[in-house]
Amino acid sequence: MSKQHAPGFIALVEQAKAQIKEIGITELLEHNQPYVLLDIREDHEWVAGHLPEAMHLGKGIIERDIEHTVADKKQKIVLYCGGGYRSALSAQTLQQMGYQNVFSLAGGYREWCERKLPVEVPAAK
Repeated sequence: MSKQHAPGFIALVEQAKAQIKEIGITELLEHNQPYVLLDIREDHEWVAGHLPEAMHLGKGIIERDIEHTVADKKQKIVLYCGGGYRSALSAQTLQQMGYQNVFSLAGGYREWCERKLPVEVPAAK
């Protein structure tokens, strides 16, 4: 892990992870069913690079905007962040909102990059 997280945050994430489903990068790459891939990182993280075919819906607005982005609460959704912590918390929240098929990407963007998998960088405006 590149940064040390506070103990209270880690405890909160561990509680969330006990209640959600995670998917590993290898499993995601081998997956052949349709899913929505949501990058929930901050705007500045998104513009620095993101997974191919991902949509951006930051953690700060996901609860407000998810029903406009993914109306079908049975749709498979894979959330990712930098390391799988914020996405675990957001997966738990979406489940509380009635989404039934939500996954957090274990390892997140950091592990994706460590594996040297392709990323997209938005064109400068």
